[in-house]
Amino acid sequence: MKKRIWAGLLTFTMVATSLAACGGTQTPSDTTAATTAAPTTAAPKATEAATEAPETEAESTEGKVLNIYCWNDEFQGRYEDYFATPGLLPDGITVNFIITPNENNAYQNALDEALLNQDSAAQDDKVDMFLIEADYALKYVNSEYSLDVKGDVGLTDADLSQQYQYTKDIVTDSSGVQKGTTWQATPGLFAYRRSIAKAVLGTDDPTEVQNALSDWDKFDAVAEQAAGKGYKMLSGYDDSYRTFSNNVAAPWVDGTKIVIDDNLMKWVDQTKDYTDKGYNNKTSLWAPEWASDQGPEGKVFGFFYSTWGINFTLLGNSLEIPEADGGKAEVGNGCFGDWAVCEGPQNYFWGGTWLCAAAGTDNIETINSIMKTLTCDQATMKKITEDTQDYTNNQAAMNELANSDFKSDFLGGQNHIALFAEAAPNIDMSNCSPYDQGLNESFQGAMADYFNGVVDKETALETFYTSALEKYPELTK
Repeated sequence: MKKRIWAGLLTFTMVATSLAACGGTQTPSDTTAATTAAPTTAAPKATEAATEAPETEAESTEGKVLNIYCWNDEFQGRYEDYFATPGLLPDGITVNFIITPNENNAYQNALDEALLNQDSAAQDDKVDMFLIEADYALKYVNSEYSLDVKGDVGLTDADLSQQYQYTKDIVTDSSGVQKGTTWQATPGLFAYRRSIAKAVLGTDDPTEVQNALSDWDKFDAVAEQAAGKGYKMLSGYDDSYRTFSNNVAAPWVDGTKIVIDDNLMKWVDQTKDYTDKGYNNKTSLWAPEWASDQGPEGKVFGFFYSTWGINFTLLGNSLEIPEADGGKAEVGNGCFGDWAVCEGPQNYFWGGTWLCAAAGTDNIETINSIMKTLTCDQATMKKITEDTQDYTNNQAAMNELANSDFKSDFLGGQNHIALFAEAAPNIDMSNCSPYDQGLNESFQGAMADYFNGVVDKETALETFYTSALEKYPELTK
């Protein structure tokens, strides 16, 4: 019975890799062969927060192997730094991270196969936990293969009370049951080069820059000003996409009918206008040219980025000498320190990673402890942000840092947590659908030829529908 139910849900499987929806350090160029890894033996930094997390019993009657399926090592790092190293894993349990990169939908395919075989798998081979991204979350939370984090795993309303509501909504199934939990909240901001803002607007002050960019009409006007001084407003076609797609009036699919929201067409029209007028560099997300535009030789005013993108991707791209080559993340290396953030023209979010407990696991107590420590504990959440500058899913912890002297040297001493704390409560996930990843990618891909002048808008739209119906034959135009 489960296999028939899951087979129906597999029609939601997305064909292309998500554009960093996980919010981690991995980009398409970082993918490697699928691996299985236990926690490393190298001792990461000790944390004050982890020692305050709930104690676990020295011995456990649970299964001796806990298998976690994921697509990169970001969560593994969080687990090791804030759970394993402080000694919170019960004695006698081995944790395996089964890592399959996102590229070409490989992760979902591997996870789907493992879940299909869950009933017949040996106990030590079963999936115990698995990670999901926002763009396909509903595929898994609306299945029998994910457990209720409260009714089954044992988290309480009090445990989850400080999490941002949207992070709970996105993993709530059609019956109102929450099936996942996350340590991240990923509100988006507009990151801009201070030196370019001064050249274009005469100021790099975040409040003044925000006043100049507070709606799309003002944003377009600054794009014209920037072009007049030899700068590009954006790097490529996709930079503003999430800002538009997160503010649609309805989901991608109504019944079985694909519906292109008016706000997506606003992105098309703006991007075509920017391309024709030379306001962008005609790049695409994750391309080498796009990354280069964020470096010291870049002439781009700014980039739409959420929390993880600023402290991982943008910071790394800004360095003239990469850290891997011995460079330091400090002022004097590339354009480190020449960045700031403001709210931008619209509220949006980008990415995030959710933890799900798999039906059939024999490690409920350990999963409860992992979820509680790494997604609910205020001290741990605060410590993660202090250590990594990532934004975590605890309102009390983030508000504490927002109202403190916390600062980012990369952002010229700005307390970006304060802006994220204002944006996060306003994120609305009501228009998500299980088709978001595949349809978003098909739509962006089809429009590229239109932006380049190869085809007209109507032809690009037909290309989109053709791609969409090939991915999802159950849908209609």
